[in-house]
Amino acid sequence: MRVPRGVLTEFVRLLFLCLSIFSLSNFAPAQSLDQAIADRVLGPQWKQMSRRAGMIFAGTVLAAPDPIVTTPTSATQADPAARSAAGPTPAVQLCFRVDEAIAGVEPGQVVTIHEWAGSWFMHPPMSKGQRFLLFLYPTSRLGLTSPVGGSLGQIALDATGKSIVERQVERPPAAVVRRSAASSPPVAPANQPAVTVVQLARAIRSARTED
Repeated sequence: MRVPRGVLTEFVRLLFLCLSIFSLSNFAPAQSLDQAIADRVLGPQWKQMSRRAGMIFAGTVLAAPDPIVTTPTSATQADPAARSAAGPTPAVQLCFRVDEAIAGVEPGQVVTIHEWAGSWFMHPPMSKGQRFLLFLYPTSRLGLTSPVGGSLGQIALDATGKSIVERQVERPPAAVVRRSAASSPPVAPANQPAVTVVQLARAIRSARTED
């Protein structure tokens, strides 16, 4: 039996309508879960961090100053990667490959930033090969940037770069963090499901579009 074109068209329209309603009904719970995860992993200020950042991405460190030989006063002399980026302002240079672009960057982009030497010593060190989820301030008139909120804007990732290394204890004040290349990131609590960069990326993008 041949189905009239008008009936078929109406059927297709209703089918798409049902699928849209189903998708929307599942979107809200998923979005709430992502935001709850972001609140737990990134802290209660994660939405403000997301909006204040000029660049947000998960990436691999390609070059960074040596945390052992670099000191606040020698940051522009001790290591080839630690050079002044803005005339007399002492700054360190870091280079990243963007593995997961969230805001302000493109996938696969190589990002070189310059950070004021004093700010560099206010958050845990970064070493070549490490992976982080980074929230970086918009570049200043001097060409400088740094993680939003210091250590809060620098989240360690596992070796794959796809999951967060969650903290077991609250971080000590950044000013008293010992900068040791031998230090290892904390281990995620036992039986705790891994939090992925993709989950946090969804929450961050959503927060940046909220009024």
